[in-house]
Amino acid sequence: MARSDDRLNRRRLQTSTATTIISISLVLFMLGLLGLIVLHANKLSDYVKENIGFSVIIKEEVKEPAIIEFQKKLDLQPYVKSTQYISKEQAAEDLTKDLGEDFVDFLGYNPLLATVDIHLKANYANNDSLVMIEQELIKNQVVKEVFYHKSLVELVNSNIRKISIVLLFFTLILLLISIALISNTIRLSVYSKRFIIKSMLLVGATQAFIRKPFLLKSLLHGLISAVIAVVLLAVVLYFSRSALPELVDLQDIDMFLTLFGMVTVLGLIITGISTLFAIRRYLRISNDKLYI
Repeated sequence: MARSDDRLNRRRLQTSTATTIISISLVLFMLGLLGLIVLHANKLSDYVKENIGFSVIIKEEVKEPAIIEFQKKLDLQPYVKSTQYISKEQAAEDLTKDLGEDFVDFLGYNPLLATVDIHLKANYANNDSLVMIEQELIKNQVVKEVFYHKSLVELVNSNIRKISIVLLFFTLILLLISIALISNTIRLSVYSKRFIIKSMLLVGATQAFIRKPFLLKSLLHGLISAVIAVVLLAVVLYFSRSALPELVDLQDIDMFLTLFGMVTVLGLIITGISTLFAIRRYLRISNDKLYI
């Protein structure tokens, strides 16, 4: 009979532990998914910003060697991600393809000028920086004019700000919900051992002595849950890249390491703090409230 009771208690303990780990894993997985969306949104916003470039129109009398020298100087600037030199002939050829007819033969000359297209780094893709860069470029002797879509830059930055605010709001809401769910799960786990905690106090055990095994076990559960959540996120990433190959351009190993690190740290912090608060309650609770 005693052996049967021991087996039953052991099964209940294993079931409780598994339920706790699975619950925490699912919550961390949902947090990780949101973090994945946020990181991809940041990468996507940088990608969009870095594709907002502007064209530096070169004076007609400037020779090609001088233009190439000018392009090399641009490549060394801290705000430049990449540049592309488009000669008069290349510009005419591209426009001919777009129009479907040779306008040079029709006009008798090539009216187009050579240009250097510049793509900026994401941090500089805002109107204030663009104005300063434009003023700096226009001072160069080879530059005739600088052209970019100011309204497009304003629209892109405005939309990115709105999306960032919405994502931040949902992140905070989900984080609060996650903390509440994990705390309740751990509180229920500690609640089932409230009589053991009180018995240990009655025999003279210190609060630190009682708190230590619960905290270590909780941290272990948090770590296991984080590992499970990371594995699930890795599976999601694998299938998402198979379904949408374009995502590869927005992903890098640093992003994955950041995400997995955040999930692990959150799992340890939330479970640890929740356990401390739960144990603190039952260390101070009176005997008549143990049955409530």
